[in-house]
Amino acid sequence: MALTDPLGDMLTRIRNGQRAKKDSVLTPASKLRARVLDVLQREGYIRGYSEEQMGPANGIRIELKYFEGQPAIKHVARVSKPGRRVYSGSQELPIVRNGLGITIVSTPRGVLSDAEAREQNVGGEVLAEVF
Repeated sequence: MALTDPLGDMLTRIRNGQRAKKDSVLTPASKLRARVLDVLQREGYIRGYSEEQMGPANGIRIELKYFEGQPAIKHVARVSKPGRRVYSGSQELPIVRNGLGITIVSTPRGVLSDAEAREQNVGGEVLAEVF
């Protein structure tokens, strides 16, 4: 079955896995998903991820992170969707929860957090917000 929003599907799997107190979740693999997971790992929202065989295709096992029994990710939402793309310049990137959260941005220099994009002075498509 083809997905219309694979990144949104991965974010939903993470959200549902944390609500169910799972140690890890499995999602189909893609380069974009792996780059978004790199940002989440750098920012400390997940413990890590690894490639794994999932039937005939490859998958990604995402190790979820908890702090004192509470999920590290309180909120994760897709901003730019297939029906409505959202783009932003480096100075207009949204600030999530007064800087306590992050915005994940797809830029010409790769997938970056909002702080990294501002530092490198690049804008792009706003993929998701996390706090």
